[in-house]
Amino acid sequence: MLCLLSLAIPSVAGAQIVADSLAAVPDSLAATIDSLIVASDTLVVSPDTVSRPAATLDTIPAADTIPALSPLLREYFVLKLHSDMASHTFKLDTVSVAFEKHLGVLSYLNDSTSPARYIEYDPYYYRLFIPFTYYERPMNRYSQLHWHFTGNAPVQIPSAISLCVDTVPYTRIEKTAQTVDRAMLWAYVDCPNRVVRTEQQVDSIPTYHDDIEEEEQSRPSVLKLFTSESMKHVRHEEPEVIIHKPNWWVTGGAGSLQFAQNHISDNWYNGGESTHSLLGNVQLYANYNDREKVQWENLLDAKLGFISAPSDQYHKYLINNDQLRIASKLGLQAISKWYYTITTEFKTQFCKGYGANSQTMSSSFLSPADWTVGIGMDYKLNKSKLNLSVLLAPFTYAMKLVANSDVNETSLGLEEGKTTKHDFGSQLKANLTWNVLSFVTVTSRFDYLTSYKTVRIEWENTFNFVLNRYLSAKLYVYGRFDDGVVAAEDSSYFQVNENFGFGFNYSW
Repeated sequence: MLCLLSLAIPSVAGAQIVADSLAAVPDSLAATIDSLIVASDTLVVSPDTVSRPAATLDTIPAADTIPALSPLLREYFVLKLHSDMASHTFKLDTVSVAFEKHLGVLSYLNDSTSPARYIEYDPYYYRLFIPFTYYERPMNRYSQLHWHFTGNAPVQIPSAISLCVDTVPYTRIEKTAQTVDRAMLWAYVDCPNRVVRTEQQVDSIPTYHDDIEEEEQSRPSVLKLFTSESMKHVRHEEPEVIIHKPNWWVTGGAGSLQFAQNHISDNWYNGGESTHSLLGNVQLYANYNDREKVQWENLLDAKLGFISAPSDQYHKYLINNDQLRIASKLGLQAISKWYYTITTEFKTQFCKGYGANSQTMSSSFLSPADWTVGIGMDYKLNKSKLNLSVLLAPFTYAMKLVANSDVNETSLGLEEGKTTKHDFGSQLKANLTWNVLSFVTVTSRFDYLTSYKTVRIEWENTFNFVLNRYLSAKLYVYGRFDDGVVAAEDSSYFQVNENFGFGFNYSW
């Protein structure tokens, strides 16, 4: 890319480069060159390069009649000189210099193909470009009388000057102001209808002041540490007291969905059949604790599981886990970790239950339904990784309900033709949550209920192996003993339900 440069070449041996004056430019180009148009740079030429004494004709070698740039500069610059054949000198093309300095930069702004030019910031011409405003200074400048009485000495004797000083750089702003005032005065006379405001209107506009605080020093003075703080910004008013009522309730829940699969080919040498199962579990809790005496715990626990039954001639799927349990416990602190407690629990199932290869209904919703109410003492131990609750209720009421007439009530411990059974006894309940490792959690529930005639024991254990927030593997083991029901032939009162699966889990 070539850039247009107006430059006086001092390397031309004996060549005289004289800058003529340009009346249209307020600056004196014969005295100095302020800036040169260079690609992304500025080149300043000292005034002595253009005020060198004139060389005589015989000092110019014949071989240098046509000056040229060096090979390095020729790639980037173009030399603009005027040859004066009469005096055998080279003059600087001041018209090109003025154009490049004042108007050539506009080509770079409007045309991307033009060479890049350095744009000098010059705010002294701002009055020519803002909305046309009438200023008083142009008229005042040309309305003054500059005549002064010189006294009896009509001829001024020049004084000897030991050192010549170039005053152009110090009068440039004033000369620029004179040029702008002259242009503004001509515009006022030729087109006064273009004036949109006056100088008084501009001065009446309020000045915007931003209250910028001085940045504090990184290392304040030590003396400031002993001075008293100013109280001028402190309001003398009574402080407002805002009371936030504490919320003693803690609510949340957890949900999981576990899958298990077992595939066996039809010709497997040991026999067997392929199965797959699904187990869903949802727990919701709402606990109240006033941090002083009262604690109230509420829990809803729902489980529902299915397993495929390829060899069952009546059912494709059987329900292997079905439970709806609602428990509530209210405690009043007695001493330390012991609480006077009243507890209640309701338990039933969602769906109808059938045995394998059987169309006889063995259970359904509210058949059976167990409800217990007990009064006793509750021991609570809360550690960072362990939460334990052991309830001793020596006074317990238990009721069993069989609402579906299609369910055999005698197999559930009721007398024939009865729908309810009432018992009084005692109960022992324990709940444990133990974070064994950061990714292993054990949850256990133990329930012992006796009417002093029959005993019912339930022990649920869930081992949760957490992979991340959404994936986990669970081992669920549910053991049950109930001698209040009719045992099947050649079987005991002890029952076990175990399920291991992988799936999704989420807590909130």
